[in-house]
Amino acid sequence: MTEVMGIALLLIGLKYAMGQYLDGLNLRHALSRRHQVPGPYQGFIDLQAYQKSIDYTVVKTRFSRYQAAFDNGLLIVVLVTGFLPLLYTGLTQVLGEGLWGQSLVLIAILALLSLPSLPFDWWSTFRIEQRFGFNKSSISLWMTDKIKGALIGFVFLLPLLALLLYCVESAGEVWWIWGFGLFFSFQILMVVLYPMFIMPLFNQLKPMEAGDLRERLFALAERTGFQAQTILVMDGSKRSGHSNAFFAGFGRFRRIVLYDTLIEQMNVDELEAILAHEIGHYKLGHIPKMIAVSALSTFVLFAGLGFLSQSDWLTRAFFFEGAAASAFVPVLLLVLLLSGVVGFWLSPLTSRLSRKHEYEADHFARDAVGSPDPLVQSLRKLHKENLSNLVPHPRYSAFYYSHPTLLEREHSLRNL
Repeated sequence: MTEVMGIALLLIGLKYAMGQYLDGLNLRHALSRRHQVPGPYQGFIDLQAYQKSIDYTVVKTRFSRYQAAFDNGLLIVVLVTGFLPLLYTGLTQVLGEGLWGQSLVLIAILALLSLPSLPFDWWSTFRIEQRFGFNKSSISLWMTDKIKGALIGFVFLLPLLALLLYCVESAGEVWWIWGFGLFFSFQILMVVLYPMFIMPLFNQLKPMEAGDLRERLFALAERTGFQAQTILVMDGSKRSGHSNAFFAGFGRFRRIVLYDTLIEQMNVDELEAILAHEIGHYKLGHIPKMIAVSALSTFVLFAGLGFLSQSDWLTRAFFFEGAAASAFVPVLLLVLLLSGVVGFWLSPLTSRLSRKHEYEADHFARDAVGSPDPLVQSLRKLHKENLSNLVPHPRYSAFYYSHPTLLEREHSLRNL
């Protein structure tokens, strides 16, 4: 075993250990509070519903621990057995060494490595989500979604990788700057294309029907200076009983999308508060801020790729020899497989920024509707209907949560 491989395995082990520690902490914290509804929540959830949310958290956490053990074990096996160079060499002999051939090789390897996760996804959907009454999908719909996703990914990824490999071959030592520009431009393009062309391939999105709700929401949009052309309703109930609302796109391509399940669960005042929250994200500039964070992380990734591609010490450490050791695709493949061990430790920073944005959007919504009560009530309903964990361990939520806990949001909205 090389020193580089030893460091990689150590980082994988540390990531796994930290994940298991946080999961265990959160699990014990939830179970210890299972027998009585905490004081702040006694007004809106009964003991039976509260215990169901705890059971949901426990089942999902235990399942995620099994999956994490499998995923990390598989990654270690793939890295230390020489499977990757063997697979790369075999596919290169079939598909070729040109731009398109190497792009196909990388896509094929990533697709093959993703196959073992399918049974876990199936179990999560048709066992866990089904058990708690959320799954509305069928086997045929689930399979169709997977096939559609794979085809869409292939259509976009193949030319993108070919262009990246062209930059590597033709731009010299500064290829990674061109590569960064290429991939960041693609990210911006997808922000526009995804809600307009890709989402409709999976879900039906219809403009909200005329009526009191539509008039109230458009009046709110006009009052807050948000030029909304349409508010879309998505048939989320086609796949799940979970409810949500989100903002997609920017500029004149922006879309506010409400799940049909959300509209069924909320009254007009609560939906108005939820829309105000989403408008707050737009008015407060959260979208460009998160794009800037994404740009920074993409830049760092490509700078790392530029450094690693100048020598073959990384590829040789994982058994790539000969021409394969100096090829770019093995470097990119290893970086993609190992990037999670670095990104994992940075997730608390991005989570903290996201939580800050949620607080700001909450305050915007409170001021827009003139009271914290509608948003507080909508958040309580969302947590109750989605069986969200009302008592996460503080260390767990600080590390993983992109949104503040319900109690934190209520305290902030009421300025406590």
